Amino acid sequence: MKLMKAAPMPALRREFDTMFERLFRSPLFPELPVLTAEAGWEPALDLTEAEKEFLVRLEVPGFHRENLDVKYESGVLTIAGTREFRTELKGEEFLWQERAEGRFVRSIRIPAPVIEGEVVATYENGVLTVKLPKHQPTAKAKIAIK
Repeated sequence: MKLMKAAPMPALRREFDTMFERLFRSPLFPELPVLTAEAGWEPALDLTEAEKEFLVRLEVPGFHRENLDVKYESGVLTIAGTREFRTELKGEEFLWQERAEGRFVRSIRIPAPVIEGEVVATYENGVLTVKLPKHQPTAKAKIAIK
């Protein structure tokens, strides 16, 4: 029996992503983050905001820490990684395969400045969590008029 692989629709998804990015990057929605991906598959990503930090969580089960790369530069968080599966197992033949493998790159613009030197990434139970502490502007002292 031949291998039946679920066919993702990356080209169609990229078209929709491009369309929504054009719409939401307009002056009407300047505060919304922009997601980009550079692979045929991509792990699910959540961006949340707390009082003092932004949190990015990425589902990456089956990855080794050494195969993940996290960078923050000029307001953009970029996460890349590689996952491989053994495709030939002795005495087994795939009838259906859905697990994605290969390299992915995800980038997301963080909607406000963060303290770059204090960005922390942790990996636990297949979830990569990146904590980006918000840059707190200094309080402006009231200037007395003489």
